[in-house]
Amino acid sequence: MNCRPGCGACCIAPSISSPIPGMPHGKPAGVRCVQLDAANACRIFGRPERPAVCGQLMPSAEMCGVSASAAMLWLSRLELATAPQPA
Repeated sequence: MNCRPGCGACCIAPSISSPIPGMPHGKPAGVRCVQLDAANACRIFGRPERPAVCGQLMPSAEMCGVSASAAMLWLSRLELATAPQPA
């Protein structure tokens, strides 16, 4: 499956703990990655400086749903379900 053009949900919804060019401390969930351009395409897609976690997240029918909004909702729920819980 290929990414939906103009979606960008996987570059916004999840937190990324590894460094990203322009975001040396990664990014929190819900924050737009600085490498996401105006058309919601990754500027560093396929390049070595792209975080490994980004390359490991593969589009799927379940994750992407029928729209960018559906993808944001699914990924946001996944982020909440996997986030460390306060003690």
